Amino acid sequence: MPKIDDSFLMNHTCLRIKDPKVSVPFYTENFGLKLLKYLAFDDFSLYMLGYEDETTKGKNWSAREGVLELCHNHGVENDPEFKVNHGNGPEHRGFGHICLSVDNIQVVEKKLLDNGVKFQKKLADGRQKDIAFALDPNGYWIELIEHGIGKVEAKTDITSYKFNHSMIRVKDPKKSLDFYRNVLGFKVLSTHEFPEAKFTLYFLGYEHSKDFSEDSVDRSLKASKQALIELTHNWGTESDPEFKGYHNGNSTEGGAIQGFGHTCVSCKDPAALCKQIEEEYGDEVKWSLKWDQGNIKKIAFVNDPDGYSIEILGYDLFADSANL
Repeated sequence: MPKIDDSFLMNHTCLRIKDPKVSVPFYTENFGLKLLKYLAFDDFSLYMLGYEDETTKGKNWSAREGVLELCHNHGVENDPEFKVNHGNGPEHRGFGHICLSVDNIQVVEKKLLDNGVKFQKKLADGRQKDIAFALDPNGYWIELIEHGIGKVEAKTDITSYKFNHSMIRVKDPKKSLDFYRNVLGFKVLSTHEFPEAKFTLYFLGYEHSKDFSEDSVDRSLKASKQALIELTHNWGTESDPEFKGYHNGNSTEGGAIQGFGHTCVSCKDPAALCKQIEEEYGDEVKWSLKWDQGNIKKIAFVNDPDGYSIEILGYDLFADSANL
């Protein structure tokens, strides 16, 4: 297993968007995310959004957990045919949603509705009355849960919101858990089985305490965290010869369109991590891009068992470049 030190964190989740003039204000005004960094390249631009508090002030965007990366390919905002794959349609399913945890979910839902935000599921819909799913301008699902920190009746404090997790569907949980735990050093925080609906949820994150016991985090504590990955396993896919797998968000094969891009692990020595993965696992682990071999230097993209990309980078990436 590669050496995992306490610098490891889940840095960001990347989503492709149509129009940054619509998407960036949607997240900053409705959910209190701040624009941490704007990076412009020849054909695309990246908008790094995250929450600011006393623990993150002065930190580079790549040295933080819980960042949302919005990727804009120049010109698509003027293309009436352009759309993204939000991952939840009848075809090309894979990525499911991002999740924000808030202090007072009922107040937040009303505020969003008053602001014209559309919902896939309101609190009153369905059996689960404690979660809701809002829709962003591109159709991505945003799960809303309540952490209850500092909760005040009939009020909400936008500075308390957290980017809690990103959900992806996986075919075989044993293979996926082995990869995230052994290759990248994640820990299993909690597992939730739903026998009636025949699916299981695995929540993973970085926990560096030597005293941490896996699968020990309750729902309340989990809701107060940032930068988790939720693996959703629909029972039977691992043994179904007809199941073709999930869409990784980047492939256009079979008429698929792109949407979700990747998640990202950051650490102080990403080059060492990539070297250790290659030395230990060889061809068992697939790469979209090996370390420092792309047009953008000092990054890599490794693939999980379902083909989802995980970017690997360091704390200082583009630290010296100014917002444009």
